[in-house]
Amino acid sequence: MDLPPPMVRDLAIDLGTSTTSILARGQGVILSEPSVLARVVETGEVVAVGSDAARMMGRTPEGLQAMRPLRGGAITDFESAEGLIRSFLHRVGVRRLNRPRIVVCVPSSITPVEQRAVKEAAHRAGASEVQLLGYTMAVALGAGLPLDQPQGSMVVDIGAGTTEAAVVSLGGVVALELRRMGGLDLDADIRSYVWRRHRLDISAESAEQVKLALGTARPPEPAAGAERSVTVRGRLAGTGAMEQITLSGIEVADAIYDNVMVMVDAVVACLGWAPPEIANDLIGNGIHLAGGGALLDGLAERVATNCRIPVTIVDDPLRIAVEGAGRCLGMFSQLDGFFLTDYAGSFR
Repeated sequence: MDLPPPMVRDLAIDLGTSTTSILARGQGVILSEPSVLARVVETGEVVAVGSDAARMMGRTPEGLQAMRPLRGGAITDFESAEGLIRSFLHRVGVRRLNRPRIVVCVPSSITPVEQRAVKEAAHRAGASEVQLLGYTMAVALGAGLPLDQPQGSMVVDIGAGTTEAAVVSLGGVVALELRRMGGLDLDADIRSYVWRRHRLDISAESAEQVKLALGTARPPEPAAGAERSVTVRGRLAGTGAMEQITLSGIEVADAIYDNVMVMVDAVVACLGWAPPEIANDLIGNGIHLAGGGALLDGLAERVATNCRIPVTIVDDPLRIAVEGAGRCLGMFSQLDGFFLTDYAGSFR
């Protein structure tokens, strides 16, 4: 006799461009997988999700497609996103007769249309109730910042697809700045640079490894890492033959410099929208940096230099958003003001 599925408590989901994490109330993070889905193109049948699908990226035959259903924090393919969410929820025990309430982390400036897309996808995937929580508010909750006090705190979340900076006070967002670019764009910068400079076509996976090894927010000067280098292989333009080159730290710093400055400028712009009284609070409270981008070498120092405010990288920057969303579980009515409404994104 088949055993009944385990009861699933309320869930928090960080539906990221690169990674999806799920936290269950009272259990902590129970799933963390790449936000990748593989499907049959003609029928839409899902054949793999998560790590299994990620290994198929760039390696699928005709008729099979491995893809990321989210880009820049927004759903770009609704059916695939629904399939991804449904598969992950099914994996953690969600069934037709076991429908949990869910809090989903999304960009704070998500449009009403995008909000409805995320909510509908989660409902159709098995949720009984869906609330949306902005990334910066989730990070602030996870970091334990004094959100109910009349003082300003600033959080910056740099993910794979978005860079989001916000000043929060008294349980709400006072100033917000978002750029729909993140870590994946730095990978693309490296691929583009290698193609332009060396006429070599490298994979997205190789570009990410280069970023992890040599990526830096420091200026592209000898001090930024001329002594460091990494070897990368790719397909040579024209001949198609496999070729190997060595990239220096200066080359990588130069390749990603422009988009690194987009991230930094988003933080500076957000400060420009904050009232002077709150800006004074930030000198003492500092800026809290989260997301995978927070781990980029030299980024915290670069932000601190440009903003002239101390910057702290939060504990566990990759999971702090889903941990913060988890703090909302069981308190939907009390924290109703923290969740996004259809008017989100209508202010700066």
